[in-house]
Amino acid sequence: MKALVLFSGGVDSTTCLALAVEKYGAENVVALSVRYGQKHEKEIEAADRIRQYYGVEWRTLDLTPVFAGSDCSLLSSSGKEIPKTTYADQLSGSDGKPVSTYVPFRNGLFLASSASVALSCGCSVIYYGAHSDDAAGNAYPDCSDEFNEAMARAIFTGSGGQVRLEAPFVRMNKAAVVKEGLRLGVPYELTWSCYEGGDKPCGVCGTCRDRIEAFRLNGVKDPLMKGVAQ
Repeated sequence: MKALVLFSGGVDSTTCLALAVEKYGAENVVALSVRYGQKHEKEIEAADRIRQYYGVEWRTLDLTPVFAGSDCSLLSSSGKEIPKTTYADQLSGSDGKPVSTYVPFRNGLFLASSASVALSCGCSVIYYGAHSDDAAGNAYPDCSDEFNEAMARAIFTGSGGQVRLEAPFVRMNKAAVVKEGLRLGVPYELTWSCYEGGDKPCGVCGTCRDRIEAFRLNGVKDPLMKGVAQ
């Protein structure tokens, strides 16, 4: 059996990749990374380093044109500043809408595309790293358990029962994801999560804050934050 991992090069997807390699063997894992018009290439560069570390097949897909009309602050086409506060603070002023770093239905598009790639390269399962912290408060609704179940049904049905969707962390928080990654020996020093594209993580965007806290709760320091003022 072969597995396809939707792979951004961040903490969650890298932990997913390690899990898939443990279960199926590196020779049976395909990592799929997507360009969607990000403001920087840091996560793609991280994905390249990590796939070499694990020795898995790597494919890339460019879906940038799909988001050309979006003003999401993560995109190079947007003039918005990336928020430097917690997701909770951002949600307090969002009137129930997702945060400004929510790329419109990104996971829906990525997973549908992943199903096509999986069918084309003989993979029967898709892994992705959605977890409950990202879904909390409707910050990223396409990371929720409800969304995952709907997409899992659609992919299984639409593939004629040939492809399953697995989100092993969807009911876990990020600290639990990191705990699993530490067990697996994930090279977190090779990953990139920050929404900014500097030489070092900014330490204050929503994803940096969540990442730092997840490592702290496991009694270790985020390896990317050594020497970074906080």
